[in-house]
Amino acid sequence: MEARLRARMVYHGAIVVMLGLFAGFPYAFVLTGQLAGDERAWRMAHLEGLLNGMLVLLAAAVSGRLVLSPRQHACLAGSLVVAAYGNVIASTLGATFGVRGLDLAGPPLNALMNLLFWVAIAAVLAGVGLLIAGARAATRAGTR
Repeated sequence: MEARLRARMVYHGAIVVMLGLFAGFPYAFVLTGQLAGDERAWRMAHLEGLLNGMLVLLAAAVSGRLVLSPRQHACLAGSLVVAAYGNVIASTLGATFGVRGLDLAGPPLNALMNLLFWVAIAAVLAGVGLLIAGARAATRAGTR
């Protein structure tokens, strides 16, 4: 993977981690009773940012070891970044406005959250699939 694309992944991964860290403040305030809200929803928003951001950072770190075409590398980066932002934004919206995004019914914000989650699910499956394919190809190339 080219250095510029890897740097872009690190940049966006770090932003998503930061968003997760910021979501930890309302989570702590809900836990201590200083803010009304759903503890489960804020924990999810906090962890979505941390875990999705770390996935992007991890993928950037191992990307040089994968055997993928330049287009596949670009798809890997794009899909994981889209998934990370989609998950952290949707879960933060849910915690902030008290919606869960489990289906397209209900208030428009609930439908938006549902769509963001579906986009993130498709994107992360594509990204992790490319990680697996690139690692598998690297393993096969190393055994020849």
